[in-house]
Amino acid sequence: MNLKDNILKRKSVVGIIGLGYVGLPLAMEFSRGGFKTFGFDVDEKKVNALKNGTSYIKHIPSKDIKSLKNFLPTSNFILLEKTDCVIICVPTPLTQMKEPDMSFVVNTARIISKHLKKGSLVVLESTTYPGTTDEVVKPILEESGYKAGRDFYLAFSPEREDPGNKNFTTKTIPKVVGGIDKYSTEVAALLYGSVIDKVVKVSSAKVAESTKMLENTFRAVNIALVNELKILFDKMGFDIWEVIEASKTKPFGFMPFYPGPGWGGHCIPIDPFYLSWKARQYNSQTKFIELAGEINTRMPEYVVEKLQNALNLKGLSVKNAKILILGMAYKKDSDDIRESPSLELIKILEQKGANVFYNDPYIPKIPSMRRHKLNKKSITLSAGFLGSCDAVLISTDHSVYDYNFILKHSRIIIDTRNAVKGKGVKIIKA
Repeated sequence: MNLKDNILKRKSVVGIIGLGYVGLPLAMEFSRGGFKTFGFDVDEKKVNALKNGTSYIKHIPSKDIKSLKNFLPTSNFILLEKTDCVIICVPTPLTQMKEPDMSFVVNTARIISKHLKKGSLVVLESTTYPGTTDEVVKPILEESGYKAGRDFYLAFSPEREDPGNKNFTTKTIPKVVGGIDKYSTEVAALLYGSVIDKVVKVSSAKVAESTKMLENTFRAVNIALVNELKILFDKMGFDIWEVIEASKTKPFGFMPFYPGPGWGGHCIPIDPFYLSWKARQYNSQTKFIELAGEINTRMPEYVVEKLQNALNLKGLSVKNAKILILGMAYKKDSDDIRESPSLELIKILEQKGANVFYNDPYIPKIPSMRRHKLNKKSITLSAGFLGSCDAVLISTDHSVYDYNFILKHSRIIIDTRNAVKGKGVKIIKA
């Protein structure tokens, strides 16, 4: 019986490597779909939590973990030898020089190569530049002695997770699939089609990789546009948020994007730099993309400048000022802290000598991260603490916040999300 038949009969064993915001929801769908599913992760805390039926992701309830019948979380990668289909969902960050850090993908591919079964399928989901599947993953997997397209099958399918989005789930978001050859595309599409509502096949892995690049670069460029206009309109004396609301009334030809304190999440701050890095290999410049990156990267500095100016008007300095940041997650109503602009805001403010505190109901403690080592815990949000702060900076507009309460008890509010509606001497839009 071949791989296609096993997939159709739910006899194939699926392995998901990386149990974060992408890998865990995907593993849950395959488990619910009747596939025996191994979830691999090097983080023993995550593995043990899942074994105990405990979720570590806000929008995934623990009861959903407990309900899974065919899901086996593990840190033992020898068990890859029991899988027929392996899906890679590991991080793809940037280096300090804003170049792709492929170490997680490379190391994962090497592990798979040691345990690769003949006739199996490998799919890369980690966001990356066009050519990664063919140029990086394929040669490493072929170190096993098997040849891609003949002895095993290889494809790319970009993750499209939007943590906390109540309108779309892993199952309902269309899945783009592109293999290194026609059969790899077909078998990968068949696998995803077993648990995902709609699968979109494309002609190659490079096209699939480029799909994710376009989607997120489109967003990055438009976010940069409204961030740049925010600065301009502020100098001109009116509010970008009012302009956007008015523009939204046009029923065609306009799509609203919103400014903020900087970009966040694993995709938008990363993908444009991946694409511009790859473009240089073809002696091609991506000026538009690079400019968007410069604008978005600078936004935390702009926010701090606005805060500094507001303090100056009160006769205060940033140095030794007591600053409270509201929201540590990169997006509203989420516990996802990846690439959050709040982290950069803390860094800049502390470098200027400020005493920085934060509150986020979904992030009780800032975890140790690759670029940030902040030993901070979320403080209790009280009238007394708000009143004791020289400024309150709204970085993430969580729905649970009582903004009337915050406005009433704060001295100055630096609002980067238009969370506090209206105008007032206390409110500084940034």
